[in-house]
Amino acid sequence: MCKDSRKAVSRANISARNTTSRRAGFSAFIALVLAVVTFTGAPTARAVGNAPSTVAANPPAAPKKIIIDTDPGTDDALAILLALNSPELDVRALTVVPGNVTAQQGLENALKLASLTNRCDIPVAGGAQHPLFQKLITAELWHGANGLANVELPASKCKADPRFGPDLIIQMIHDSPHEITLVPVGPLTNIALALLKDPSIVPLVKEVVIMGGSISGGNVNAAAEANIYNDPEAAQIVFHAGWRLTMVGLDVGDKTLYDQAHLDQLSKTHGPENDFAVKVLTFLIGQEAKYGAGGGSPMYDPLAVGTAVDPSIVVTQAMHVDVESRGEFTRGETVANRRNAVERNVLHGDRYIIEGVDHVEPNVQVCTGVNADKFLQLLNSRLAGK
Repeated sequence: MCKDSRKAVSRANISARNTTSRRAGFSAFIALVLAVVTFTGAPTARAVGNAPSTVAANPPAAPKKIIIDTDPGTDDALAILLALNSPELDVRALTVVPGNVTAQQGLENALKLASLTNRCDIPVAGGAQHPLFQKLITAELWHGANGLANVELPASKCKADPRFGPDLIIQMIHDSPHEITLVPVGPLTNIALALLKDPSIVPLVKEVVIMGGSISGGNVNAAAEANIYNDPEAAQIVFHAGWRLTMVGLDVGDKTLYDQAHLDQLSKTHGPENDFAVKVLTFLIGQEAKYGAGGGSPMYDPLAVGTAVDPSIVVTQAMHVDVESRGEFTRGETVANRRNAVERNVLHGDRYIIEGVDHVEPNVQVCTGVNADKFLQLLNSRLAGK
């Protein structure tokens, strides 16, 4: 999930020489990650008939099986409520990653949300305790001291699943090959750990829909979005895994402004989830008025879930995206190649000469547009009266 509004991409100059060195560097980086990944690991728990004379209506599609990897988090909470109240989705698990709050607080929040929605049947598992290589950065400023807008939910009736989050992800993917959609709405640490432990999951995952990144500036600083900034190395692993990945970033999230009119609409209905959402949204709108530009609070994480519910809500473009991990001012930036091409520079004596243009394969479907009104009405309609 993103910290609320702090808005402010670098154009890469890539040569044949540094392209080769970067590939070698990334291979070394993966080897380093594999060597240290045990810091937070755990053992793997491992109709046929006659055609009718008239055209029949298509049967309703089976709900999409999803795993939400989350750092709850105010808008994470709203995203979870949206998912659990959307018949298009079958939420198979919640796995918790540190980000907006610590791993311990995040697990407590996820269990309380499962209890609020009477879904103790859904496994809720803790995962990594900190990013792969850097110190954790939490965001109580934007989410409240408890991560849930300072709203105190009742103690959870649900119990944490004893499995390690990345292991649970691996197991569920193997149990339902080609059926699981991963929806990470926090830093990508857990997803990277699952990939490093079992790369065979890549072709077995249906798709990945992440909330994170930006191709037009950051909210942590001028370049980086919060989820990616909190674990750039993990993000680079996930972005280059080779699976179908959609990036729901700041570019579209900033257009989904939940404002007072939307809040007034939701406030007319009541129910435990409805009323909790109203309190969270009131807090978020207040934070936006205090620290941001006003006009409403971006629904970052709920939009990623909304995209899983109805992909027609967003417009995407295929791009090659890398994650900057070394820049002094750009660490955590998602560097998108809109043309999917780089100049080919060849060394001649004391200088390089451009001798052509090479194609680079896109690895991400980047969201570039959104039907904000359609999405915000979907969000309200699914929370109303719940």
